[in-house]
Amino acid sequence: MVIYYVIVNIIGLLIMREDKKRAKQHAWRISEKTLFLIALLGGALGGIIGMYTYRHKTKHLSFKVGFPLFMLLHIAFIYIILK
Repeated sequence: MVIYYVIVNIIGLLIMREDKKRAKQHAWRISEKTLFLIALLGGALGGIIGMYTYRHKTKHLSFKVGFPLFMLLHIAFIYIILK
């Protein structure tokens, strides 16, 4: 389970970096739906780190609230499973 969360959070971080890079180049972008899907699957922490490291999507309330919410849900899920 730990390896899964490490991998999915690395993906979350990298996908935020890639989307920021594409935004600067005015290239085809990664959809917000995909960004949220990665966060929902457990990559929210990586997404949050990516948001603030690359200053990407930080003005979007849905990301500023949604990613931490997904992270809290996963923490609660892990707590329930381990309890």
